[in-house]
Amino acid sequence: MDLTLRQLARCPEAPSSCVLEAEMAASGRSAEAVLEPLRERLGVMRAAIERGLATKAPSVAGMVGWNAATLWEAEDRLQAPLLKRVQAYAMAVNEENARMGRIVAAPTAGSAGTLPGALFGVADHLGISEERLLMPTVLAAGVGQAISRTIFIAGASGGCQAEIGSSAAMAAAAVVELLEGTAAQAVHAAGLALQNTLGLVCDPVGGFVEVPCVMRNGFYAVHAVSAAQQTLAGIESPIPADEVVLAMASIGRLLPPELKETGEGGLAATPTGKKLAQRALGETDDLG
Repeated sequence: MDLTLRQLARCPEAPSSCVLEAEMAASGRSAEAVLEPLRERLGVMRAAIERGLATKAPSVAGMVGWNAATLWEAEDRLQAPLLKRVQAYAMAVNEENARMGRIVAAPTAGSAGTLPGALFGVADHLGISEERLLMPTVLAAGVGQAISRTIFIAGASGGCQAEIGSSAAMAAAAVVELLEGTAAQAVHAAGLALQNTLGLVCDPVGGFVEVPCVMRNGFYAVHAVSAAQQTLAGIESPIPADEVVLAMASIGRLLPPELKETGEGGLAATPTGKKLAQRALGETDDLG
């Protein structure tokens, strides 16, 4: 498949249909052969959400594991059920990842919660059936693939903007399609989501995909929904999405190695970050 975001924006139908047709042409597979693995992945996403919300078991490094369930069980003092649901779903998936549970990399393990958090969160909030999530997931995959042709989708190559930014763009476009927006609106949503992650560093404490990764997925799942809401209201990205991707790639090249998944800069380099890492590695029990 070789579709740019600009081409996706011009799709005369739902943009996912253009992604599906391009994938069928490139792979020689039937529509059902392309879609069936995505149905299975949606099931894995749902199961990861459910497991993550049902436990407070600690992660491998012991820094997270209880956050999603804690939020899910807490009183909704803002009276904002969609906000709470989207965050809790996203964090549940990433805490499952931190426990070495089964998740779907979307597009990476470290950003795996953003797409299901936003997509399942909106669908459950509005009572939309799971079958209707299939084609928006096709679009999400197409957006991720378009981005990956310009920059490696990995914190080690471009910072967290390349991971969580890409996942937020994928999720924003998917939510727009789920809510029956146009192809142009879906791509504008991807562009808005991506441009507002530019420069985000990858600074995992101790090198574990736990802090700040779990909570970051909660934040950026909401970010994706916000981008979708803005574009559905008629707001457009002033910078075309393809150009935003180029900007992200340029910024990624400028980031120093310490801010690209090495665990040597940012939060990982703070005094408490270093102590958390030492505790996770069994070198100390003291955080004082």
